[in-house]
Amino acid sequence: MGNNINHEDWNDQISEKMTSGEKLVAAAVAILIVLLAAAIALVLWQGKNSDTAQNSGEIGEVTEIGNEEFPTEEKLAEEVMEGATPEEIADAKADPESEMNRVDETEGATSEITQILVNDSVAETDALTLGIDVSKYQGTIDWKKVADSGVEFAMIRVGYRTQNTGEIIADSNARYNMQEATSNGIKIGVYFFSTAISEEEAREEAEWVKDYIAQYAITYPVAYNCEGYDNADSRQAGLGKVERTSFAKAFLDTVYEAGYTPMFYASKGELSNDTAWETSYLQKHYKIWVSWYPTAPYPETSTADYSGDLAMWQYTNNGHVDGIEKPVDVDVAYFGYEASANAHDETAPEAAEADVEALMHFEAVEESVTAKDATNLRDIPSQGEESTVQYTLKNGEVVTRTGISDSGWSRVEYDGQTLYAVSNYLTTDLSVKKPDPQPTQPPAEDDGIKTVFTECNEQVSPKIEVNLRTLPSVTNPDSQVVVKLKYGKVVTRTGINTDLGWSRVEYEGQTLYCVSSYVYVVESTE
Repeated sequence: MGNNINHEDWNDQISEKMTSGEKLVAAAVAILIVLLAAAIALVLWQGKNSDTAQNSGEIGEVTEIGNEEFPTEEKLAEEVMEGATPEEIADAKADPESEMNRVDETEGATSEITQILVNDSVAETDALTLGIDVSKYQGTIDWKKVADSGVEFAMIRVGYRTQNTGEIIADSNARYNMQEATSNGIKIGVYFFSTAISEEEAREEAEWVKDYIAQYAITYPVAYNCEGYDNADSRQAGLGKVERTSFAKAFLDTVYEAGYTPMFYASKGELSNDTAWETSYLQKHYKIWVSWYPTAPYPETSTADYSGDLAMWQYTNNGHVDGIEKPVDVDVAYFGYEASANAHDETAPEAAEADVEALMHFEAVEESVTAKDATNLRDIPSQGEESTVQYTLKNGEVVTRTGISDSGWSRVEYDGQTLYAVSNYLTTDLSVKKPDPQPTQPPAEDDGIKTVFTECNEQVSPKIEVNLRTLPSVTNPDSQVVVKLKYGKVVTRTGINTDLGWSRVEYEGQTLYCVSSYVYVVESTE
C-alpha cells in the first residue's frame, strides 16, 4: 500500500549513509541470512520430495484403505493451525489468504500437496495422440499396416490373473505385439487385467509386469484394469470399492517405483461420483483412462462426457484399423512423448512369433489322419489372404493330428512343421479311398457343380469369418473367393453336403459356397 518504491534507488540511498565498517558488517550479516535461508529451503525441499517419493501427497476423506489411513488436504492444512478452535478453523477455511489455505507457501505461491505420478525418463508433451489397445483377441496383427494407418501408440495387454485359480498368465500375443509395434515405430504402453484379492496379490501382479516388460521400450503408461468384480463367480465378489481401490493403489505405486508411469482404467459409470472406485483419490495420483462410447465417436464427439480428471479416452470398442481383422478398441490420449523410452533391461529379448491359435480353442488329441480326397495344409488356421498353403495332403498320406478346434480346424504335424487343415477334409479312417468324382445322383440343374446338396432354407452366420467361393472347393484353381464374411453377417443357406462339409448360400444375388463348419444356424425359416 502507499507509494511505489524503486528498489535500486532505495538500496543506493542506504549505502551512501553507511561507513565502510558498517558496510562490511552488513554484508556479513546479509551473507549469513542468505545461507540460513538457503539451508532452510533445502531442508523443506528434501522433506517435500521425500513425501512425494513415498506417496506424492495424500487426498480424499479420512478413509481406511487396506491398512493405511489417507488424510485429506484439509487435515494436512489443519495441522498448520494446531490448537485452533473449530470456529477459527472454519473462518480460516473461508479466507483464501489465511494460513489454512497456504500450507506450503514460498514467495507467495501455493505448493501442490498432491501430484500425478509420472515417470520422467522421457519428456511428456501436451500433444493429443491417437492409439489402440489390443490383446490376443485381435488375432495376428499386421503392425506395419497399423502404423501406416496413423496409429501413434498402442496399449498392449501383457497378462491377466485367472478368476478360478488366481494364476497369473501372459497374453499369448503380448511379446509379439510389443516387438512388432515397436519395430514399426509405434510407441507402446501396457495393461494388466487384475483379479487381486489383496494388496499383496496386487503388488505381485505389478512385479510380474515389471519383469515381463523389462526388455521392451515402454513409453506410454502401465495401466491397471479390473472388471467383472461384481459377478457372483468373481474372486473379488463381495469386496467393496475401498478394498479394491487399495489393491489398485498397491499395483500402481509398485509400477511407479519400478520406473514406469502408472495409469488406472475403468468405465465412465464406474468412475463418476466415486460409484465403484475411490476416484477422488485415484485421479489425484495417477493418470485416468476412461472408457465411454458415445453414439458418434471421436472426432465427431470431440471430448469425453466425463467430469473428472482424464488423461486417456477409449471412445469405441468397435474400431476398424488396417492390419487388424477383428474389431479393436480405439483411444485418444491427451498427452504424448518427445521420444521413445529405453528398455530397463538392455538385453535384447528373444524374437517372438505370433500365436496363430489365439482366436481358437484347440482340444488336444494324438491321432493319425489322412485326407478324404485332398486338402491344403496352411501355416495359420485361416483361408484368408494372410495364410499360406505349405502342402496339399493327398488321400492315403498320413499325418499326426494334435488338436481339433470348435471352429472347424485341425492342427497337424507334417515334415517337422505345425500346420492347419479344415477338419471336415480329414478322416481317421486310413483305409478310406478318394471318392468317385461322379455324383450318386444328378443335381436338379446342370450348373457345373458336381457336389450334391441337400436342399434347406435357413439363416447362417460365420463363427468368426468365412470365405464365400464360386465353387465348393479350396483346391480347384477356378474356385475364387468373392467375399470374406465376418461374424454377425447373416446369409441364407439353401443347400448342405454333410459328407464333404460344404454349404451353398445366397449372398447379394449370387450363389456361393462356404465350409459348413465355419458357420452356425441363426434362425431356421422352415
